[in-house]
Amino acid sequence: MKFLSLHILIALTAVATAQEPVIVPPIQVLVDRALPGDTIIVAEGIYIGDITMAKPLALIGENRPVLQGSGEGSCVTILASGCTVKGFVIEQSGSDLMQEDAGILVRSNGNRIEGNDLRDVLFGIYLFEADSNFIVRNTIVGRGHLDYGQRGSGIHIWNSYDNNLAGNVIHDSRDGFYIQYASRTRIDNNTVYDTRYGLHYMYADSNSFSYNRFSHNVAGAAIMYSRGISFRHNVFSHNRGFASYGILFQDCHDVVADSNVIADNVVGMFFEASTNNIYRHNVIAQNDLALQMFQNSIGNIFSGNNFVDNLNPLTIVGKRTDTHWNRNGTGNYWSAYDGYDLDADGIGDVPMKIQNAFNYLEGRVPNLRLYLYSPASQALAVAASAFPVIDINREIDDVPLMVPVDLRSMPALEMALESGSPKNPRPLLAGVAVAAGLAGLVFIGVTRRRKR
Repeated sequence: MKFLSLHILIALTAVATAQEPVIVPPIQVLVDRALPGDTIIVAEGIYIGDITMAKPLALIGENRPVLQGSGEGSCVTILASGCTVKGFVIEQSGSDLMQEDAGILVRSNGNRIEGNDLRDVLFGIYLFEADSNFIVRNTIVGRGHLDYGQRGSGIHIWNSYDNNLAGNVIHDSRDGFYIQYASRTRIDNNTVYDTRYGLHYMYADSNSFSYNRFSHNVAGAAIMYSRGISFRHNVFSHNRGFASYGILFQDCHDVVADSNVIADNVVGMFFEASTNNIYRHNVIAQNDLALQMFQNSIGNIFSGNNFVDNLNPLTIVGKRTDTHWNRNGTGNYWSAYDGYDLDADGIGDVPMKIQNAFNYLEGRVPNLRLYLYSPASQALAVAASAFPVIDINREIDDVPLMVPVDLRSMPALEMALESGSPKNPRPLLAGVAVAAGLAGLVFIGVTRRRKR
């Protein structure tokens, strides 16, 4: 393999002082001169001009050289398969959403984009009919001063398959990840904040994501018109604002959600026309509303989840949803459950009615929210429990758990303890012994039940 170096080019064309950056001419000429398979080592400096890689090359930066685009089109366009772009600061793409102007536009297969900082770019990294690429450990900062509709996504994938996205940090873009007509995409160990949707699937089947943090967004994730999505060990937290959700499910089917933390959101999970999905071993805690469901969401199964300190456990839009609140005799833990366990088998002897009378009335008279934490609202809750004269819904967990499911080994709980985002640090679930699974809450749950 032949190595080309820009060290000599810098020495001949630019003089730097300790206070001023090195500015050198465009490097497209060296890219054009290189042979397929060459590695080009780029030294520290500012390199002005867009780059197109039309042959397999490795472009490696030393000491974070800056690739500054022309302000029109994409800064780096990869047309050949088998390229590498690593170790750069990439900035100043164009502003045309229809032309996919990006920091890096990929239109080929089997490339590796690693360890770059992208800033002042419309789209961060755009995969257009590009398969089997690795996008790892990049930081992408969108144009946060624009409205969401005028921004591009941090990582945008269209009609592409078998891509791996890992260890990236994305903020101030429209969506962190936008995945459309793309299957078998793996999204792992990423952090996304200050976006519209942290993760957005559209017509994208058979995908998975794990160990990600989605916080301080309008919605942590929006899974729409997709089938066969599986996600585990993720944190969806502090997603607050008008119509904000931890996770939104729209026309989704055969989803598996396992061992995630959904906490401190306006709505924990929202469901419309979503069927036959499985939710198990998740922590749903300290949301204003834990679950909101349209009656056309049927056949969903909730088992072994911990619902802790949500202001309202469930709102149904319609009469009922045909949701299964237990599986194989295992229900869920509800911190608001007031039942008893005389035979000490760990299962409540009376069903858990998944409803809240005050929130039911609040939905009809919104001004009642002013009294949300008042003695009157608490008295209404007690009265509704003792004398259930308001038929709110018929959703019942027949086998509620008396103590939380022990999820102390769940990685998402440790992730949730960390700050919400580097930009807006806020410890999650302070004062609740971190909702379900840590030893403190298990002990508290056992003690509280025994005292009654």
